[in-house]
Amino acid sequence: MTCASCVARVEKALRKVDGVLEASVNLATESARIRAAGGIGLDSILNAVDKAGYQATPQRAKAEPSAPHQGGLAVLLAALLSLPLAAPMALELAGIEAALPGWLQLTLATPVQFWLGARFYRAGWKAVKARSGNMDLLVALGTSAAYGLSVYQLLIHGEDHMPHLYFEAAAVVITLVLLGKWLEARAKKQTTAAIRALQQLRPESARVRRDGIDVDMPLEQVRLGDIVVIRPGERVAVDGVVIEGSSQIDESLITGESLPVPKLAGDKVTGGSINADGLLLVRTDAIGAETTLSRIIRMVEDAQAAKAPIQHLVDKVSAVFVPIVLLIALATFAGWWFNGNGVEVAIINAVAVLVIACPCALGLATPAAIMAGTGIAAKHGILIKDAEALEIAHDVTAVVFDKTGTLTEGRPQVVAMTSLGIERNALLQLAVSIQSGSEHPLARAVIDTANGLGIAPLAASNVTALPGRGIAATVADRELRLGSRRLMDEAGIDCGPLQQHAETLEHAGHTVSWLASIGDASQLLGLIAFGDRIKSNAPQSVRQLQSLGIDTVLMTGDNRGSARSVGEQLGIRHVVAEVLPADKAGKVKELQRDGHVVAMVGDGINDAPALAAADVGVAMATGTDVAMHAAGITLMRGDPALVAAAIDISRRTYGKIRQNLFWAFIYNLVGIPLAAFGLLNPMVAGAAMAFSSVSVISNALLLRRWKPSSDRQSQ
Repeated sequence: MTCASCVARVEKALRKVDGVLEASVNLATESARIRAAGGIGLDSILNAVDKAGYQATPQRAKAEPSAPHQGGLAVLLAALLSLPLAAPMALELAGIEAALPGWLQLTLATPVQFWLGARFYRAGWKAVKARSGNMDLLVALGTSAAYGLSVYQLLIHGEDHMPHLYFEAAAVVITLVLLGKWLEARAKKQTTAAIRALQQLRPESARVRRDGIDVDMPLEQVRLGDIVVIRPGERVAVDGVVIEGSSQIDESLITGESLPVPKLAGDKVTGGSINADGLLLVRTDAIGAETTLSRIIRMVEDAQAAKAPIQHLVDKVSAVFVPIVLLIALATFAGWWFNGNGVEVAIINAVAVLVIACPCALGLATPAAIMAGTGIAAKHGILIKDAEALEIAHDVTAVVFDKTGTLTEGRPQVVAMTSLGIERNALLQLAVSIQSGSEHPLARAVIDTANGLGIAPLAASNVTALPGRGIAATVADRELRLGSRRLMDEAGIDCGPLQQHAETLEHAGHTVSWLASIGDASQLLGLIAFGDRIKSNAPQSVRQLQSLGIDTVLMTGDNRGSARSVGEQLGIRHVVAEVLPADKAGKVKELQRDGHVVAMVGDGINDAPALAAADVGVAMATGTDVAMHAAGITLMRGDPALVAAAIDISRRTYGKIRQNLFWAFIYNLVGIPLAAFGLLNPMVAGAAMAFSSVSVISNALLLRRWKPSSDRQSQ
């Protein structure tokens, strides 16, 4: 494909295939993404593309395209043949008459026109057969008109009374367009650098320990549960858990974290990261498409292949662009001819109109910026799932933060225990018995405390999670409830004896869980207080967002005292506490009704409804997969400062999109009238057209200089 009109034609052909529900074609990535009903055959899709004048292959079998017409050799040959034709024009400006004989001009121009320029005829003819138009058709018509006029004049007048010929215009235009397409291809390759860098992180083999013997094998043969040996200096081959050894792991290309991360037994490692100085044995947890690296690549590819909503306006313009240009060219020819300027002048000005018109820049303006923006964001640990999330994020006016695991470390510790009518150790034993199988952060804190004191859990039955409130279970024939004050109120438990103590703990920012037995002998057994440290970079994140003019909101299921304490430490004035998971989405919608464009930041299953309800969901990759699936943006490390960075790169990318579209539209709005009024030489028009798309991509590539403000401040 060469221009936005090509995109429109392929999309139209794909949408006509029975069973295709939606088709989106991307000019910058030269790819199509199709959503179809079940049972549709791949052959019918490929045939539709073929009938539209193009060839397609399934992406899984896609090889690096070999496009000799976009190669430097073709450009060099065209330049060598065109230079003798264009040189006399330059010499005339210096008062030197050095016109080449007409037949020599014909000899030099013909291979440029019909050999090196054959691609324009082939693509243009396919467009005509498809009852459409594209850039190639405009170039073919324009240069053929200049070449044909020159041949006609040469045959009619001969060498003796030869008027000015326009072989140089046709040859130079083709050369410049070839040069522009070559430069464009090189620039487009840079926009996909992020994907290639990620793909190169995949090791081809792994060293697997089986029956005490280390065996090197292709990565495809590694299975779940295999023990993989990672030596110092090697790239980690699989996603898994360290079962033996300790080391430092460089995860910078995956998470954007610049410092090595220490890894001990029990810690997770990610395939593609680099082991620094220790020998590690890793039990494989994920392989193939389910690895973190594969999912990152898939998300970046999806984002780069998707269309931003603003692109739909461009598509509508592109669909009628070429027909309108042809009409303007015909009107230009007719206007100059009827005004008595002669066929020669009329043709040359019509040629200039055809050559200056360039739907390439329109087609590349949006996808080039999206590819560059999502690529550099991924390099810094910000995965943008789709172009729509990228476009919406630049308009965000309010950011809603979950507390635990988002603004705090998410690793709470038991800071206080108060029992009522039983021993403290008995209180802890009942609590750990209820939560021994739970992965909830508060449960892990209880388990760790019990393990540290050597307290073993008792057998628990009828264990039931009560979302947003706590957990119920039966231990030693006692029906127990462990959870929030709301849970106690629902069970009819009087918390009065420990109420004042609980309020003191909550005011200090601690989370309080109450333990009670219910039934015939309902009674309050005590409380456990948990403390969770605020992440070191959370205050910086909130300040950055506020400096961008964005309101910040803290929304949590924790008690008001704990939430208020965290809000005060971070400078967040709007705090919403004791919110059930099902109510979080409602709170987000309230902000939207107040006129805010809302970004929700969370990491847990309970945040998924709110992430989906927000205009933009931002998930921490340190959290659950459910949260990441519901979010439009994923932060590969649990750094809340990346929230401001994500909004910043969104604003900069959208700014590039607007700049590119402005110049693409202005270029045509100014260039076409100048050509129509005879103020533009066809060669100048060709040069402008050739470099318009290059300039659009080059402008987008400036995004590759972007760094998160936190990185800039640390340098």
